Amino acid sequence: MDQLITVIEAETELVRAGKLAEAGELQPEKANLVSVYMRGMTFVRDHAVALGNLAPGAVEALKRRHGEFQPILRVNLAVLSTAREVSDTLMRKVAEGAGATRAPTTYGPAGTAPRAPTLADGISINRSL
Repeated sequence: MDQLITVIEAETELVRAGKLAEAGELQPEKANLVSVYMRGMTFVRDHAVALGNLAPGAVEALKRRHGEFQPILRVNLAVLSTAREVSDTLMRKVAEGAGATRAPTTYGPAGTAPRAPTLADGISINRSL
């Protein structure tokens, strides 16, 4: 769980700093650690009575650590959700801008006939944002 928390906190900080490519590089490690965590939690759930009888102190420590993990995970999910929302909004605005120039018009400025529509221009994305 400690390794998973470390990776999640690192991902949160990278996304907050706008270093999305670096945050993406953590994904394979994060996926592996989540898998290990889920298997461990399934084992604990399936053997809760035996673990409670054999190692009550360890069970309490695990509950405490799990309680500390939840707020860290909530912050991470909020940061990722915000980054996704910003990205979606940006792409929507770019698409609206590109589409707006191709909208047909009846008359141009000063009553002149409109020019033929031009092909869409290329779109550039700054990945450092």
